[in-house]
Amino acid sequence: MERIFSGAQPTGNLHLGNYLGAIRNWVTLQKDFECIFCVVDLHAITVWQNPQELRSNIRELAASMIASGVDPEKHVLFNQSQVSAHAELAWIFNCVARLGWLNRMTQFKEKAGKHRENASLGLYAYPSLMAADILAYKATHVPVGEDQKQHLELTRDIAAKFNNDFEVDFFPQPEPLILGPATRVMSLRDGTKKMSKSDSSDMSRINMTDDADTLAKKIRKAKTDAEPLPSEAAGLEGRPEAKNLITIYAALTDIPVADILAEHGGTQFSGFKQALTDVVVEKLAPITSEMTRLKADNAYIDATLAKGADRADAIAQPILREVKEIVGFLNR
Repeated sequence: MERIFSGAQPTGNLHLGNYLGAIRNWVTLQKDFECIFCVVDLHAITVWQNPQELRSNIRELAASMIASGVDPEKHVLFNQSQVSAHAELAWIFNCVARLGWLNRMTQFKEKAGKHRENASLGLYAYPSLMAADILAYKATHVPVGEDQKQHLELTRDIAAKFNNDFEVDFFPQPEPLILGPATRVMSLRDGTKKMSKSDSSDMSRINMTDDADTLAKKIRKAKTDAEPLPSEAAGLEGRPEAKNLITIYAALTDIPVADILAEHGGTQFSGFKQALTDVVVEKLAPITSEMTRLKADNAYIDATLAKGADRADAIAQPILREVKEIVGFLNR
């Protein structure tokens, strides 16, 4: 069976964009792939993390994944720092990747901003660690958003260069999987900006921990325009807030946008917002309830992640051992 690897950073304040853009797709992929899902805590520390908050966020992300339908018994769920192959292989890949390749990574430029000289080396070398995450398991497919496609291309370049440098056919060329109608969920306050936990306004996002009353309030106050909903998709052009709300509805219900507009076209946003509220509460309330239950049971979450780490290690260590043999290291 083809193998999926995917991960998410434990940065806290999970929101609807995280769910629709990644976690829900992972649940679907479990039907057709062998899946390895990772809480990428090594990636998280490329910027400063409060240790207590990091531990809490690791558990929260794991809880949200399980509550959403990730099956840690049939598939592998673990946190990255418990499997040493990620860090070891990342160093080898640091010696394979070229500075010119990393200098072209747009995400580093965006995250470092004007203070590039003060950014951590880890943030700069982040793509090499991502390559190690994927290739430590010889994953064949990686679900990615648009912002990660460039990193996956670098992973493919590293795999190809390693194979070429050592004259082996060892690492596969992992393929990207871009899934779902809502890979980019936008802010409820500004339809031109991505929904983000870093936005200063909590009203800009739907948190996975929001209760029904909070969800209803946020959707009711979501920014819209004065025009009624259009009857056709072309009418959403130039109306980012309207497009965002329709996209969220379509993603949560799996109803095509054209069908939604055929039903609601010509109506005012007040009526559609109520329909959207009903859908959001129906879909998210059970997940939120289960997340709350799991977050209260640290022992279960920790044991689940530890078991997953053992299973991940059993896959990664033989591959790492072969890599060391190819490179010329002495294996114990």
